[in-house]
Amino acid sequence: MSEPSYQGQSLGLPPSGSGSVAGLLRRAAALLVDWFLCQLIAVGLLGMQWGEVQGTEAFLPLGLLFVENVLLVSTLGTTVGHRLLGLRVVSVDSLHQPVPPAPLRSVARAALLCLFVPALVMDAEGRGWHDKAARSVVIRTR
Repeated sequence: MSEPSYQGQSLGLPPSGSGSVAGLLRRAAALLVDWFLCQLIAVGLLGMQWGEVQGTEAFLPLGLLFVENVLLVSTLGTTVGHRLLGLRVVSVDSLHQPVPPAPLRSVARAALLCLFVPALVMDAEGRGWHDKAARSVVIRTR
């Protein structure tokens, strides 16, 4: 048995363009956009002081990132950062008609994403541990 010649081949995804596995740089940029928005919400709406965070208040943006990912990925299949960068999270169980991961799988995915390291460890398909646990894949929409 030979190794896949491109990421997503064993999933039946195209090698490039719309529907292909999203690259690490694009996914990282989307995560940075989401993190920045969560920071802004924590400061602007929830009263967190920028740069003077102590104790459990430091986890407020991380909690917002978790909630954003669970709500938006399980319903729309995309976070704000994903949407801006042309990405979508889909279940590998329904790639022929892409649908977002189920809510419980989105919870598992978001929890592992918030730990950060599981998102960095990827397989040959370009899927992090958080996506493997949720049986999802991040694809390009454009």
